[in-house]
Amino acid sequence: MQTKTLSLYHIIKEPSIKKEKTPALFMFHGYGSDENDLFSFASELPEELFIISVRAPRPMQPYGNAWYAIYFDAADGKFSDDKQGIESRDKIANFIDEAIQAYDLDPDNVTLLGFSQGTILSYSVALSYPSKVKNVIALSGYINDAILKEGYQSNDFSHLNIYCSHGSVDQVIPVAWARNAPTHLAKLGISTKLNEFPVGHGVAPQNFYQFKEWLSNLI
Repeated sequence: MQTKTLSLYHIIKEPSIKKEKTPALFMFHGYGSDENDLFSFASELPEELFIISVRAPRPMQPYGNAWYAIYFDAADGKFSDDKQGIESRDKIANFIDEAIQAYDLDPDNVTLLGFSQGTILSYSVALSYPSKVKNVIALSGYINDAILKEGYQSNDFSHLNIYCSHGSVDQVIPVAWARNAPTHLAKLGISTKLNEFPVGHGVAPQNFYQFKEWLSNLI
């Protein structure tokens, strides 16, 4: 099957084990990266999955892409463009619907796998539009309340499963920010814990094997 032209550029890996309904896994890379980054995991993930790795819509110079701008020298201390974050949140939500229809995937078995900025967006999509998502793998990110849909707290999260992990010596996103996620999620009735690994801003091998096993039990 060829990659189809949809609203966001992406690459795909078809499942080698066919099920009556095909579970989908969407990958969302971090700031300054592209769709090839997380796709390196694809060959090691459960073979039943239709994997779609998505390129963020905002090109950067000289290379890479972003889901929203980050202003590292902002005078007012504001460092992320939340308006762009909301735009990307809704682009992803729309793209999920497009891809499910285009590739004939199971709308009730959708997993989001994000890293860093891609995790921030995965949280925002899953909490804003939980009917679209079954599982979230949140690597090295945090929940940004400012890009969640207004009134999201009243959504039904009863079917939503979330795995979150972080490097304990992450120099890009402080682990303290990630540690807030389980408390935040518990208030919504979502039970999870933060899995910490002795690495920086990256994914340790044992982290990969842990979330792979977690996902294998859910798809």
